[in-house]
Amino acid sequence: MDFAIPADLAAYLDELDAFIAAEIKPLEQQDDNIRFFDHRREYARTDFEAGGLPRHEWEELLKEATRRADAAGHWRFSAPKRYGGKDGSNLWMAVIREHFARMGLGLHNDLQNEHSIVGNFPFVAMFDQWGTEAQKEEFITGGFERTRRVAFGLTEPHHGSDATHMETHAVRETRDGVDGWLINGEKMWITGMHVATHCAMFARTGGKAGDASGITCFLVPNPTEGLKIEEWMWTFNMPTDHPRLSVTNVWVPDSAILGVEGRGLALAQSFVHQNRIRQAASSCGAALYCIDESVKYARERKPFGEELARNQGIQFPLVELATQAEMLRLLIFKTAWEMDNMPHEEIERTISDKVSMCNYWANRLVCEAADRAMQVHGGIGYSRHKPFEHIYRHHRRYRITEGAEEIQMRKVGAYLFGYLGPKRGQFG
Repeated sequence: MDFAIPADLAAYLDELDAFIAAEIKPLEQQDDNIRFFDHRREYARTDFEAGGLPRHEWEELLKEATRRADAAGHWRFSAPKRYGGKDGSNLWMAVIREHFARMGLGLHNDLQNEHSIVGNFPFVAMFDQWGTEAQKEEFITGGFERTRRVAFGLTEPHHGSDATHMETHAVRETRDGVDGWLINGEKMWITGMHVATHCAMFARTGGKAGDASGITCFLVPNPTEGLKIEEWMWTFNMPTDHPRLSVTNVWVPDSAILGVEGRGLALAQSFVHQNRIRQAASSCGAALYCIDESVKYARERKPFGEELARNQGIQFPLVELATQAEMLRLLIFKTAWEMDNMPHEEIERTISDKVSMCNYWANRLVCEAADRAMQVHGGIGYSRHKPFEHIYRHHRRYRITEGAEEIQMRKVGAYLFGYLGPKRGQFG
């Protein structure tokens, strides 16, 4: 068994590091852009007078970074070659995301809003598999050209993990001879609606509450009559772009359906594995950053004339975190490699539990590592002059979003006890 990072992947990491040093770090330093990453970061990023939304100059800086990365051939790395990407594999993306997060905060990779110079594009894969040719052209090509941006409208005020019980519904209605649908309901935590041109809105079109079938995805233009942002939900980590919105008699034509009528949940879940393994890699990298910084500080800090690191009360918690991080890192890379070596539909049947293991444990570990880093650093660790509070606040949400850790543990349990997966039927 070979656990080494492939030589061509290691070489690409060097290429990315050189690009960051040449293009991204200078941009980060000019015009006081470092304010978005130092102790001023939350204030600098947030327009508190405009509902807590991201400041325009912050989002423009992120766009400029990705424009430079796109010109250098990095931004679309994970996308198919036919859309200007490099068919980036799950293993390569996992290694890159872990590498970036371990570097700490910076313009190269700021996961508060999923920004990275090597982008993750779940909508590209979704449209590529489920969209019509016209939809692919409009939303994939348009997405990379920045003329289209799609928000994901699944969650509701009363329904998060229990998406099959969503109350938003759509009924058939013909207008001016055009067959279409009338949508009514509410949605919540629909990230990016302040800049989205469309919302991929899921609504029940058939079946009954609890049925996995009978839910359809509609591409609803934003703005459109009847679609209203009711409030921006302020969160643990600001700025916010997560609204609660109402949907009142919103009409769309049949052509707005993405995928197959009644099979919207399959669409929503189709690429959850790729997102979860990449998120796990980022969380693992951020945990390792917190551990690295704590070790460095403990060797430099000398209270009472002796290195802080001499104390086993400092050593042992970091030893445990480092041990967990190393084991997790290897499981993430192994799982990503296995995903690359099987058809997509096989992932759910065979190793979905491993993906969930990676994700929920990584998200928990990074929170523990950030908390420990604060403790090791003492007062300065608690301040905003160190990034640990930011890392904690950001990654804490991933224990809830992208499948709450309890939901993912249920998946692991179902595989472990033979209710799902390869052991199904083993116990009778």
